[in-house]
Amino acid sequence: MPRPVWSLFGYKVIEPDEQLDLFACREVRLHLVARQLELGGFADRTLCGGLLPAQPRWSNLEQGLLRDRRLCTNCRSTLEAQRQGQHSVWSGV
Repeated sequence: MPRPVWSLFGYKVIEPDEQLDLFACREVRLHLVARQLELGGFADRTLCGGLLPAQPRWSNLEQGLLRDRRLCTNCRSTLEAQRQGQHSVWSGV
């Protein structure tokens, strides 16, 4: 059975640790990252365009996590746009 074009499996979640990264997220937020890197895209960016932390803690994206209040609102908006077939602004740059 083929997987749908869009699925939660295509994304990973970055969880902040006790020491926040100075160059990436400076607040306790969960960020989303595309699991499959695109050629010509930024491999070091979250869906909202933020830099990845130096040592990110990765986890799988589960449906319930989309309702988590710690989830970055920009990452959630980008995910919804991709769900509707739009491309990320970071994938084409």
